[in-house]
Amino acid sequence: MSNDREAILGRVRQALAPLPKRAEAPDWERELVVMRNARGAVDAAALFTERLKLVNGTPISSLADLVALFVASGWRRGYCDPALVARLRPAFPAEIVFETDFDRTRVDDYQFGITAAVGAIAETGTVILNDAATSRRLAALAPWVHVAVVPRSRIHIDLPEAVAALGSDPNIIWCTGPSKTADVEGILIEGVHGPGVQIALLVD
Repeated sequence: MSNDREAILGRVRQALAPLPKRAEAPDWERELVVMRNARGAVDAAALFTERLKLVNGTPISSLADLVALFVASGWRRGYCDPALVARLRPAFPAEIVFETDFDRTRVDDYQFGITAAVGAIAETGTVILNDAATSRRLAALAPWVHVAVVPRSRIHIDLPEAVAALGSDPNIIWCTGPSKTADVEGILIEGVHGPGVQIALLVD
């Protein structure tokens, strides 16, 4: 964590310390939740795969398919979460270089970033990142290609289920497909504020 960021967060913590308690999370009408009848009736991984495709994301269910995509696309150098290297590295050819430290001074050198996701939401095709599970957040947001490794057991049916599972985690990032903006002339452009390719590698 940088000194500047620590200084800012330290001031925030100092300002919050005198407050008696944090604000309560908002409540909602459970009857209005779209997927309320789907729990236990659908395959969460299959639904997530379908919905991720609808938002221009790329679901991948095998490591061999991920390697084939890397080779075909010419992605040769990037970051990989150190905790994932032992599992992933042996499947990749030697010419694809994994770095386990993300150097901010060389941000343009990284064609891809591979990080762990804390979960996903089937209903919306959303990958969930947080500071605890995602080793380097910049590695998930700066490279053109982001691969989130998503455990099938942590694919939640809908947003309320995901929020309940995350508990009081203070820093969550919701990634629903590639980064998008339509600020200019209402034209949708992908990959402006984050990855242009969002891949979810589903693992057991």
